[in-house]
Parts: sequence; structure tokens; C-alpha cells
Amino acid sequence: MKLRILLLDDEPELRSTLRDRLILEGYDVQTAPDGRRGLKLYQENPVDLVITDVLMPEMDGLEVIRVLCGTPAPPLIIAMSGGGSRDLDFLVEATEFGATRTLSKPFRLDDLIILVNDLLSPISFPRL
Repeated sequence: MKLRILLLDDEPELRSTLRDRLILEGYDVQTAPDGRRGLKLYQENPVDLVITDVLMPEMDGLEVIRVLCGTPAPPLIIAMSGGGSRDLDFLVEATEFGATRTLSKPFRLDDLIILVNDLLSPISFPRL
């Protein structure tokens, strides 16, 4: 069974690039352009990992993290944000809200894949 990822980002090109690469890595990937639609997808079909941009329209990533971490079995969460100093503050807040890891944009695609594989690898093995 493929591990499932939900990717939330309001930048269509980035969302498409990340989705395509994650699919090549063998993951089942759903995407949404904002937090509101992303949470709707999650409620319909929970995933193993959520990758969310922090700054998005409709509902930002911090609110998404807060909602997901309030569920009985929250997924792993990677929060992403741009490289400015204020964005770094958002990544600190994302961790405080419950994000598993953070990633500052711009990042190398390979760095995201390594992070995702590291986070999800224990899930792919049977638990004793």
C-alpha cells in the first residue's frame, strides 16, 4: 500500500513540481491550493503526511496545523515558508503549533524528498 501525502500550496507551479516528484518516489499524493480545501480532502481521506505552505489564502498553514494536531491521530506535518526573516518566525510558530518539521523556501527538491523519506520510512515497515 502506498503511503499518502497531502500537499497544500497556493503556488500552482511549485505544487505541481512537488506532486510529480513525490509520485515518482512512490507516494500517493493529493493536492490543494489552500488550507480550507486541504482540510476537506483530509477529512474525506486521511493521509500519513501533510506538507503545507504557511502563507496561503482562505486558511493559512498555521491554522491547518492547529486543526490537524487537534485530531485524535494527527498526521506528520511539514510546514514550508519563504526565506524572509518574518517567514522564519512563521516556521517557529508552525513547530509550536505541532508541525513535525519545517522547511524554508527556497529549498532543493532533493532535500524535501530526503525529509519525506526519513519521516515516512518507519511507517512503511511493519510494527512489532
